[in-house]
Amino acid sequence: MNTQKAHRGIRWVLVPAIVGLSLTLSACAPLLIGGAAASAMVANDRRTSGTFVEDASIELKLTNKISAALGERARVSVTSFNRRVLLTGEVATPTLKTMAAELAKNSPNVELVVNELVVAAKASATQLAADTLLSSPVKFALVSDNGIDASADKVITERGQVYLMGMLTEGEAQKVTEVVRRVSGVQGVVRVVEIISEQQLLEFQRAAQQHKAQQQAQ
Repeated sequence: MNTQKAHRGIRWVLVPAIVGLSLTLSACAPLLIGGAAASAMVANDRRTSGTFVEDASIELKLTNKISAALGERARVSVTSFNRRVLLTGEVATPTLKTMAAELAKNSPNVELVVNELVVAAKASATQLAADTLLSSPVKFALVSDNGIDASADKVITERGQVYLMGMLTEGEAQKVTEVVRRVSGVQGVVRVVEIISEQQLLEFQRAAQQHKAQQQAQ
């Protein structure tokens, strides 16, 4: 599957890097942080500080909204990156899958919805724990590779498959795919990324350097 949507000069691409099974996705739970930790994360993130905070708000509000509407009939995770929302998990019926997507599309500030919910029984606690454990060595592998900016993407794991969201150049996207593929236990890699230009990457890097210099001067 290869889906593209043009937006502000950036391509949104859903590309399976073939190693694995059927396409299923799982998202990270919303994370609320503050103070110095939040400042450091925003400084290294390729989103604007406003978008960074907005994505966290989208995840929290939409998770609550979908949970209230679908209840025990579904396990839906919400991941937002640069106002693009990825829905993952399991639902009992195709109707519930559509309902979740509509709730996301009608939420404030959401610009694109990628609905990868599957109609199936909920994943077991054992499977969820295994996916959580697998995410750790994947993240470590990305951090350990000096040629990859680990802050530029999110790692999401579901049933042994790893999904990447973020803002990457084509070269970066290819490299992270190869790094993740080599991690033991990974059954497949799917990239759900915005492809940016080399010029945009330089602009992001300059902004991060300026922010760091300002922090050090304070």
